[in-house]
Amino acid sequence: MSDVNSLVKPGEPVQTHPWSRYVALGDSFTEGIGDPEPQNPGGFRGWADRVAEELGRGHEDFAYANLAIRGRLLQQIVDEQIAPCLELQPDLVSISAGGNDLIRPGGDPDLLAEKLDAAVQELGSGGATVVLFNGPDTASSVLGRIRGKVAIYNENLRTVAARHDAIIADMWSLTQLADPRMWDEDRLHFSPLGHHTIAMMVLEALNVQHTLEPLVPKPLPVRTWREARSSDLVWAREYFVPWVIRRLRHRSSGDGITPKRPTPGPVFGPTGTMLPRG
Repeated sequence: MSDVNSLVKPGEPVQTHPWSRYVALGDSFTEGIGDPEPQNPGGFRGWADRVAEELGRGHEDFAYANLAIRGRLLQQIVDEQIAPCLELQPDLVSISAGGNDLIRPGGDPDLLAEKLDAAVQELGSGGATVVLFNGPDTASSVLGRIRGKVAIYNENLRTVAARHDAIIADMWSLTQLADPRMWDEDRLHFSPLGHHTIAMMVLEALNVQHTLEPLVPKPLPVRTWREARSSDLVWAREYFVPWVIRRLRHRSSGDGITPKRPTPGPVFGPTGTMLPRG
């Protein structure tokens, strides 16, 4: 995936980019669920924080806000996050929305794309660069049953991006995500390695040099059928059944959760110290 020309070598000056205020919108994916970091706001890091850290290197006036909240549906993201985002006057916005809708029965990829089209138009109305995420290829994950809907949604989003001159963060083509190590143990969110890999893809879509390097973890040992079946039963008990119960009760994992970075501010690393400049 990585373009060697995008990697910053030791001693090289930091590449300039045109953005000074970045706001991330979305659900658990953008909040960073699956990438725990106790010293970060909200207790999670995630791809958006990792992107912001790189964008903030060598840019004294760079600020970052993250309004994403887990469990949010597309309409909730539109209703709750777009107006606060515009009030922050960003020049770079990312939005990932619709995944929670597609998982639910009756989730219509065409209707969802129409809603997102209006949202992208509004977000870019002030001249901000908009980064629009499509969905990953779920063929190798527990979400494989909605792969067809995701593919239709993605084609619609390419049209939306072209119409509004938005940048597509192409999750579908990120073949590394087929590796199970890219996913959290709940099989619904990405692991730290997954978030790291996605951050690299976003930076490269923005044509920004960065210091992130591809990680090459050791391969998983081959599991027996019995081990695999046991793992599936544990997953169903601990993650899938509670998820179904929340749906039946019309509850969300994001109930009572507030944005982890509601106002733009300097980007801090996981140790709580300012990232090095230059």
